[in-house]
Formats: sequence, C-alpha cells, structure tokens
Amino acid sequence: MLRELNTTTNIKKWWNQFPAKLRRITICRFLASIGAGGVLYLTPLVFNSLSFSGTQIGLGFCAAAIAGTISRLFTGIWLDKGISFSTPLRVAALFAVTADLVLFGAYTTTRYLLGEVFLGCAAGFYWPSVELAVPICCENISSSKGFALARSADALGVSIGALIGSLSSTIGHIRFVYVIEILCMCLLIALISNKKFYNFAKNNSMVKNKATKISLVPRIDKIYSLIKTLYPIIIISILGTGVLCLMQIGLQLDLAKGGIYRPAIEDSSISWIVAYKLILLLVIQWPIGRWLSERNVKLGLKLCLINFSIGSLILCISSFYINGLFLFSTGLIAISIGIAMFLPTATETIVQVSPLEQRGISMAIYSQCFGISFLIFPIIAGKIIDNQGTGMLLWLLISICSLLVYPLTNRINPINKVKVKINN
Repeated sequence: MLRELNTTTNIKKWWNQFPAKLRRITICRFLASIGAGGVLYLTPLVFNSLSFSGTQIGLGFCAAAIAGTISRLFTGIWLDKGISFSTPLRVAALFAVTADLVLFGAYTTTRYLLGEVFLGCAAGFYWPSVELAVPICCENISSSKGFALARSADALGVSIGALIGSLSSTIGHIRFVYVIEILCMCLLIALISNKKFYNFAKNNSMVKNKATKISLVPRIDKIYSLIKTLYPIIIISILGTGVLCLMQIGLQLDLAKGGIYRPAIEDSSISWIVAYKLILLLVIQWPIGRWLSERNVKLGLKLCLINFSIGSLILCISSFYINGLFLFSTGLIAISIGIAMFLPTATETIVQVSPLEQRGISMAIYSQCFGISFLIFPIIAGKIIDNQGTGMLLWLLISICSLLVYPLTNRINPINKVKVKINN
C-alpha cells in the first residue's frame, strides 16, 4: 500500500514539475491523439472491408493532404499575425467533428473523399497551432523537454485510440472510432475555452509583438530565404512524415494483401498489430525524447534515419518468408524507434533554426511536410501494392531513401538552443 502511495506521489511530482499551461496543452494533445489513433490508423481498414482498392484509399489521403496544405499555410500566416493559437485549435476540432460525421455514414467513394477533405482541414489548422503552443507554454524549461512531453502524450493518446479501435474491430463495430473522436474533440474545445488559458493564448506577447510587422501575405523573397534555411530539415521531414503516413496506410494494406510468401491476415488481426506498434512507440517515446533533449538535434536525426533504413529493410525481407510476420513485427521495432526520435527532434530543429519573428510560418512550412507526404506516399503505396500485390518494393525504396537523405543532417545549422520564457 505504501509503495503504491509512493508511486502515485512520484508520478504527481513528476507531472507537476512542468508549467501549468504546458500541462494543459499536453492534455489537449492527448485527447486529440486518442481520436486520431482510431480514425487515422483504422480508416483504411474500414474502407478496405468495403472492397475499396489501395489506390482509392490512397486518393482519400491525398484529398486530405491537399486540404491540409492550404489550411496549414493560412494557419501559419495567421499565427504570425498574432492570432491566439487556441482559435485555430477550435476550428480544427469543428472540422474533425464534421469529418467524423461524414465518414461514419460513408459507403461510397464520394462521401469517403469528402470526409477525408474535412479531416485534412482539421489537421491543417491543428498542427501548426499545437506545435507553436508548446514552446510558448514552456516557461522556465527548455522547449526540447516540452516537445518530449508533448510527443509522449501524443503516443499515449494514439495508443489508447488504436486499442479502442482494435476492440471495436474485434466486436464488429469498427466505425465506433469516429464516435470516440467526436467526444474527444468536445472535451478539447472545453479545455481550451477555459477563460484564463484563453486570455493567456490571446495576449501572448512572444507571437503577437514579433508578428506586427508581418503582412497577411509574406513577401516571396522572405519565404524563399526561409525555405533555403529550412530545406535540409524539410527534406528529412518529408521522408519522416512519409514513414508516418505509410504506418497509417501502407502497413495495413501490406498486411491485408500479404507478402510474396508471407500470408495475408484478417482485418481484426491487423488492428492488433497496429496497436502493438503504437504501444511500443508509447513505451519508448518519453525515454528516447528525454535522452535526445539533452543532445544535438543532428544526432537525433541521424539515428532516426538509420532506424528507418534498417526497419524498412526488415519489412521488405519479411515478404519472402511464410512465417515472415515475426520478422515484420521486428522491423516495426526499429521503425518505432526512428519515429520516437524523429517527432520531437524535427520540431525542435525547426524551433532552433527559425528566426523568432518567422516561427509561425516556419511551423506551417514544416507542417506542410505532412501534407506533401500524405499527397505523395499514399498514391505510391497504393499503386505499388495494387500492381505488385505486395509492399516489398515499397519498403525497399524507403530503406534506400533513408540512406540517401542522411548527408543532409550535416547541413542543419541551429541558430541557438532555444529556451522560451513567458510573462504571466
């Protein structure tokens, strides 16, 4: 009993070491991730069961990517103009609820694509805002530690969402994931509508004061100069977010179709493999993120790419074995380690290399990597798997690309180690 009390006290002490505003935005991310964990990872299975082809499912992700690309750009501009980061979060939640309502009753390609467009808009408003909120809310701790906490909350939420989705799939009600996300979005809106938190976000001087000189449409030469500064991390991030994309669509389609010799498996079993991967990410996210927060961002990106290459190669090789599912699961370990390294490190890199007055648009440009990846990778994955009948070639290409972009890590030049402070 005393041991349990001590454990509870230690957890509470650990949690309370973080600033109150950072804890609140972390809870918001946790709720959003619960909804996303079910919707993003199990939507391909929902429509695969309706006999949609891999290409059709990929087109839905592309539609979401296009909508997300447009909304991300405008969100970044508005953030640099001084708008409260809580406002785009509300808009994102409303778009997510709309998407869930459409997808819940979608049985045709048209309704599926429409739901994905709303989902893409939600992501476009959500990510630049919630990423910028982390360094703003860090107060007296480094932003890298703030991102490590935020990514751990993301991993925990996604794992819970995927587990709920797996259970729903097992009992034959896989579309229940859309109901879960609607409930999570309602709770998120309630959290960010707290008057004290809303006023803090609205009056935050770090964004507002630095943004007064930025026009609604930034000068092209400034954006071009910023992209030149960011291009190494942008290219690496396109690959990294591409791997994330493939974990949401390519992984499921590969398992559903089977490998060259590895047999196909049922949807309910696939959902449990997805849950296994996400729980694995949950377990390793905080210790890896915490360890990397005390080291140079270049090291984190290099280790990330090495793990992507090794993990993808193992997934490729698993296709040649009848009992390749064990090898497939082993490859997911390396990829999960790579994702755990990529997520906090890439965001922290953007914070470190971006001028303070352009951090909002920098986050928007970085978030476009998600849009670009979800525009390109689903179509490539769908075409390869439809044409080849297996994902073997897909994983081989990812392994090779990870090695090709590795030298770009040496071209990243942080301006300084950022520690954001705020005045209450």
